[in-house]
Amino acid sequence: MKFEVLGEIADIEVIATGKFIRERRRLGRVYGRGRWRKLKGIASIRLADGAIYLAELHWYEAHGIGRKETKINRILS
Repeated sequence: MKFEVLGEIADIEVIATGKFIRERRRLGRVYGRGRWRKLKGIASIRLADGAIYLAELHWYEAHGIGRKETKINRILS
């Protein structure tokens, strides 16, 4: 699903780090080695049809590589 994050992501929490990330090997192959973390947060998003919602997002992040594979976990309102 295509979407755009509007503004900043709030209430950011770390879900998993290091060996507790199931996708760690694939992330290293695709984006490069790094200290990968899986995070979650809340942000306003705009879907492809133009609708705006508040949603919980999950993504992977590593220092020097940045935020990758952001996905919508659930729509809050």
